[in-house]
Amino acid sequence: MENLEHAENTDAEDWLSEVRYEEMPSVDLRTDQAHPARVYDYLLGGKTNFPVDRAVGDRILTEWPGSRAATNAARTVMHRMTRRLAEVHGIRQFLDVGTGIPIAPNLHEVVQAVDPACRVVYVDNDPIVLAHSRALLTSAPEGRTAYVEGDIREPEKFLADPAVAATLDFTQPIALTLINLVHFLSDEAAHPPVRKLLDALPSGSFLALTAGTTDSIPDRVAIGSKRYSEAGIENHLRTREGVERFFAGLELDDPGVVLINRWHPELGEGPQLGDHEVAAYAGLARKP
Repeated sequence: MENLEHAENTDAEDWLSEVRYEEMPSVDLRTDQAHPARVYDYLLGGKTNFPVDRAVGDRILTEWPGSRAATNAARTVMHRMTRRLAEVHGIRQFLDVGTGIPIAPNLHEVVQAVDPACRVVYVDNDPIVLAHSRALLTSAPEGRTAYVEGDIREPEKFLADPAVAATLDFTQPIALTLINLVHFLSDEAAHPPVRKLLDALPSGSFLALTAGTTDSIPDRVAIGSKRYSEAGIENHLRTREGVERFFAGLELDDPGVVLINRWHPELGEGPQLGDHEVAAYAGLARKP
């Protein structure tokens, strides 16, 4: 996969034209249909996206210019959550489901900066993420990272992957990270697999979750939700109470489920956003 390493600095169309066929998974990337991970990548300023994804993003940006800042805030809260997990709670193992297209710093880079021995398993079902997985496997020599193809709706399948058992010790605490994922699933589709994943983890493990909401800026967020729906991308924005349901039976870490700008802003860098500039909740909780 030697030609994939430069993909993050190349327009997606150019990259696809240069990658040898045997390096790509034998699946249809469906570049004629918008994909949430690629629209997200575009809003973050990335290049792993196609005209159909940019069209959705541009419609959102035209009607909600602040959506790019809100999207970046939804990404960077992951840095704060995982750093707190490693620094404060001493977690050294991470299971990241719905990884998305790699954007530095990736989760393993954040936690291995705290302790190089941290281990991370990334899980995603998007073939373009698989094509970029080399960026997810650049572990510090003391630690380990693995990429597993899988879908959150079928957790038993990827949990049985040998790479998971080879990377994570399920007798020791593990952080399950679900960042910017569950708002693409209905309650009926999201809650059962999240519960199955938590049931598979030992006591002392954590759930770190972010989810989109209309609570903070309903008119603006409704625009983005509508544009996603028009492009065939299912999305389900939740109230604070709806997000709190994912943490039932867990011990919520301070400050509870709050808007992402209010989740330990002291751990971040750069200007802090106000409530009227973000559109997601974040929460971190421990399994008793």
